[in-house]
Amino acid sequence: MKAIRYALVAIVALVVLAIVAIAIAMAVIDPNDYKPQIKQVVEDQTNLNLVLDGDIGWSFVPLGLELNDVEATLDGERFIALTQLVAQVDFWSLLAMSPQVSTFVLDGLDAHLSINEQGEGNWTHIMPEPVAGDEQKDKQDVASNSGAATPESEQAGGEALNFNVENIQISNAQVHYSDQRTGQTVTLEDFTVNASNITLGSEFPLEIGFRVETAQPQLAVDGNIDVRLAANEALNDFTVSGLEAIFEMNGEPFGGKSVTAKLEGSAKANLENETATLSDFTASLANLILTTHLDVNGFGDKPTLKGQVAIDEFSLKELMENLGQPAIETTDEAVLQAIAFSTSISGAAGKPALSDLVIKLDDTTFKGSGSYNLDNGGIVFELQGDKLNADRYLPPATEGDATEAANDAPAQTAGTGPEGDLLPLETLRSLLLDIDFGLEELIASNLTINDIKASTTASKGLLKVDEFSGKLYEGSFGANVTIDARTDTPKWTVSSDVSNVQALPLLADLAEVTMLAGGANLKVNATTSGNRISVLRENADGQISFNLAEGEFRNMNLTRMACQGIALANQDQLTTTDWGETTPFNDMHGTLDINGNVFDNTDLVASLAGMKLEGNGTVDLKQTLVDYELGLRIVGEIHRDNACRVTEYVENVVIPVECRGDFSAGAASLCSFDGSRFRDTLKTIAENAARIKATEEVDKVKDKAKDKINEKLKEKFGEEEGAKVKDALKGLFK
Repeated sequence: MKAIRYALVAIVALVVLAIVAIAIAMAVIDPNDYKPQIKQVVEDQTNLNLVLDGDIGWSFVPLGLELNDVEATLDGERFIALTQLVAQVDFWSLLAMSPQVSTFVLDGLDAHLSINEQGEGNWTHIMPEPVAGDEQKDKQDVASNSGAATPESEQAGGEALNFNVENIQISNAQVHYSDQRTGQTVTLEDFTVNASNITLGSEFPLEIGFRVETAQPQLAVDGNIDVRLAANEALNDFTVSGLEAIFEMNGEPFGGKSVTAKLEGSAKANLENETATLSDFTASLANLILTTHLDVNGFGDKPTLKGQVAIDEFSLKELMENLGQPAIETTDEAVLQAIAFSTSISGAAGKPALSDLVIKLDDTTFKGSGSYNLDNGGIVFELQGDKLNADRYLPPATEGDATEAANDAPAQTAGTGPEGDLLPLETLRSLLLDIDFGLEELIASNLTINDIKASTTASKGLLKVDEFSGKLYEGSFGANVTIDARTDTPKWTVSSDVSNVQALPLLADLAEVTMLAGGANLKVNATTSGNRISVLRENADGQISFNLAEGEFRNMNLTRMACQGIALANQDQLTTTDWGETTPFNDMHGTLDINGNVFDNTDLVASLAGMKLEGNGTVDLKQTLVDYELGLRIVGEIHRDNACRVTEYVENVVIPVECRGDFSAGAASLCSFDGSRFRDTLKTIAENAARIKATEEVDKVKDKAKDKINEKLKEKFGEEEGAKVKDALKGLFK
């Protein structure tokens, strides 16, 4: 036992002697005497030129090193410099295999990083280029070391590290970055870090401050972060609590305004279990505030999410103003003032799903659900809204817009101005969608549409609107559309059915046109191709069949036009002055053949009081022109005016009417009596009169012949026998 005791005493004595020797050496040896040797070693091993203007000091208890006023240049320019570096480690903690950093101070760090026009960073020049032999030796060393056995401690995972840092201070640090290829410069300055009592398994405070400036765009960010951190000894479980980060931003992206962003909340992450949690997390930008509680399970390609995300109600107009962006001008200034979003997130791995989804847009609310597939990017959505007035969100009309639009319509529709593509083809080809959308009421372009249902799918560039239906002005409509965007010239197919939609309020609300009333029934089948409005119109092809029941022409009186022709035929003059401004009809039907911007109509027929409207013509949507030749066929009495009496001379003749002009200007001046074609009508009337007169002359001759024959029969056969013979010959005079 005494031997063991003596051995321990000897060991302790040796340790004490070693410590004393080190202490004496550190007290006697001045490291500043070795500055030339230190500089030479650095310059021999690197391309750096080391400048040591300040003192170098060390201490024993605590064991530490202090550097002052150190600078390293690279290629003749400052690469890195620091005012002071202090690193102190408790010596006794090293002996106990539980290192404890007493103090780490870094002050005045100044680093310069740059990329030249060839894309090379200056930091890549720190180490000299290896010679051919050295490079081959390095490769051999790497190859031999790659097969070396893993140290036993690494194989076993090692023991949990236990250390403590009393104080970390970084102050006045700055990093300058420049890229000569783009002209971009980034500066990190006033970078500070303060942390204390950093111990694994315990919570410690951390404070970070900095300022970042960029040149393209000109932007400055001042940041301050206060947080409490914790990590276990195995460094696989981390906790963030009491996070409060504030970022003050200003510069070109914000129109010179100062904008504040904030982050608050707590978070946990376990690397071993691959789980993470955001608790009461809040992110704000100006008046926009997002809150969330989110659990994440799995850090791979298919994480599982569960939680809630919400954006508090905010004003988009106020947000744009706060961010220094141009104001959003709307017809109704009260819109975009109350926007909110909330949803729950859950779902299987790789398929996050949204449930209890609520989107609020002013006085409109959408509710629904959705999901996203991480494997194929597929998006599924179901959304149902109540009432939306889209016209309130349109830009406000300016003075003179209506006049300018009317004057410039042909030029604009001719496509002389710049025109962009309608569809982002590459994006559309990558979409995988299945969306069902509903809306109780929509007001758009002054039209009121109810009970809207829409079902849309998209896959590999093929977009299908399988259903688009709703109720419109006492009627209903249904349509389906297919867009094939698999080529650079997308193909469009449209089919639609419209049932009993009242034309008068529809046209009045849509285009302020009040020329036609009645229940409209339409069938549309059309195709086109292209990716611009003008091209789609030019390439349109198809047919529209229509009929209007129990309707009327407004702002025109076709009866008056017909009576004008009849009065001329009767060589009389109309006395009626109150003709009214409408022409009722029982039924009007026809077909429109679509040929680009021109609609051809060759079979227009309408039943009017005492008349039948017949005609053909064209409608040019590009020029907003109509060109119709109509005929009013007289089939019965049409008016009480004596000059408009339907005699046997005018019965079944056609009174010509023409409708020509710009239909966007209104119907009152479009249609009128066609005097140029009335000559043909007069010819028909003359032919009728001649035929009637000839018939009358024949009848007179027949009557005279009958009378003579009757007299002869009476003379020859007597009264009774003559009657019998007369009956036998009666058929000869039919």
